[in-house]
Amino acid sequence: MTDDVKGERIAKFLARAGVGSRRDVERMVAEGRIIVNNEVIQQPATFVTAQDMIRVDGAVIGPQERTRVWRYHKPTGLVTTHHDPQNRKTVFESLPPGLPRVISIGRLDLNSEGLLLLTNDGALARRLELPSHQWVRRYRVRVFGLVDEKRLAALAEGSVFDGVRYGAIQAGLDSRKGDNSWLTVSLQEGKNREIRRVMAALNLHVSRLIRVAYGPFQLGTLQKRALEEVPTKTLREQIGGFEAAPRRKAARSVAR
Repeated sequence: MTDDVKGERIAKFLARAGVGSRRDVERMVAEGRIIVNNEVIQQPATFVTAQDMIRVDGAVIGPQERTRVWRYHKPTGLVTTHHDPQNRKTVFESLPPGLPRVISIGRLDLNSEGLLLLTNDGALARRLELPSHQWVRRYRVRVFGLVDEKRLAALAEGSVFDGVRYGAIQAGLDSRKGDNSWLTVSLQEGKNREIRRVMAALNLHVSRLIRVAYGPFQLGTLQKRALEEVPTKTLREQIGGFEAAPRRKAARSVAR
């Protein structure tokens, strides 16, 4: 049987459609929330094709839609997840009505703000957030404490703090006022809370963290909570091998 006839695993198929991550889809399968051709599927190894009728929580994964990307200015106080066990407000609850179901490219934690890229294509999201893609994330960071510029510069060689190895971080002092300083920090790896943890190891407390760029995409003058779609022409120019060809449109609000 050829790959075209066999199709692809349900988790991969629905992740590409922006329903959620592969792990999200596997959880949905276990919970009996996915129906293929009028049968509830029970195995995440189930293979599907574009000709199959797929429902998630009763919603049909319907007509095809092109791949799209948006810039969003995330404020503090929102978590970057579709469902939060602590019932905190999420980024996706703050988006305007009528938007297709989207997932984030990377994350910003509760107390971080700035540029967050959103897309309706799960495969594109996974590709662009990989360190191997070598897109630089740039931040403006306000810290409290005495800044040692030599220690900041040494971060470019990589570092190890509390047994965790961090890749190269470019960090420089922009301005200082009393015990508060503004830094520009750039990195490619982006481990969970990496900047906050590395700064803490330098005896610096991060009081504000703003992402101003993700690869070629800039926060610019985008206002907080504002959302702006990236033109397809720009995506083709900035993302190697980008294809905006139509694909199945994801059902809305299915990951919970």
